[in-house]
Amino acid sequence: MATHVIVDGYNLLGARGQVGRTGATNGEAAREQLLRDLSAYRQRKGHPITVVFDGWQQGGGAERQEHRAGLLVVYSRRGERADQVIQRLAEEYGRDCAVVSSDREVTDFARARGAFVIGAAEFESRLKERPVAVARGGPFRKDEPEGDLPRRNPEKKGNPRKLPKALRKRSRQLRGF
Repeated sequence: MATHVIVDGYNLLGARGQVGRTGATNGEAAREQLLRDLSAYRQRKGHPITVVFDGWQQGGGAERQEHRAGLLVVYSRRGERADQVIQRLAEEYGRDCAVVSSDREVTDFARARGAFVIGAAEFESRLKERPVAVARGGPFRKDEPEGDLPRRNPEKKGNPRKLPKALRKRSRQLRGF
């Protein structure tokens, strides 16, 4: 089953530098460009994507959803923040989703529900990159000189070239992105 990706729209725009005090003033154009980029990412990777935007100040009385370019775009209702919508979706999907946000409260909530969490800046870099053939192996290349490898205490046991368990798990999760 494909991982459902839940994106905090304005958080990702902030990571791009397109919203906020230093960002562009044309928010509608920035949102449209983000949706085009996410649609291309969806076609490349095959993950269903939900993008959540804040509507709590200008939004209507009810939550608004629309399907655009293969994406589900959700605008929160007036008085409700996008963070609350994302938390509700993370609760609903649980382990079958990935949450893209840099908001600490949202990421902690999603992790507690078993969701995979990726920061907005890290996801933005993955959004920009093109597919590349990944070589199997560890973090070290075979053609590196032996002197460049990190030194270990001789009393330690185990493979010195193997990443710690937490990093290996995160690396496995990121392969799908």
